[in-house]
Amino acid sequence: MAVERRPGGSWLQSRSGAVLLAFLAIAAFFLVTEHTAHVFGALPFLLLLLCPLMHLFMHGGHGNGHGGHGAGPSQRPNGGG
Repeated sequence: MAVERRPGGSWLQSRSGAVLLAFLAIAAFFLVTEHTAHVFGALPFLLLLLCPLMHLFMHGGHGNGHGGHGAGPSQRPNGGG
């Protein structure tokens, strides 16, 4: 069986490319609809996993730009009292 090649056309614009795209769309639909229960079942665990990751990555490094740490009472910006 010879594959028809149109000049200037890509393989995805051919008949077999359209069939492949339709098959992939149907497969993706069934994959999403059949496995949403698994994804929703894992969401509480993923949220618990996100807590330490957010703590590590969102603090921006403790001690950078904090002028009040270790300063005496007279060096504090509010007057030391």
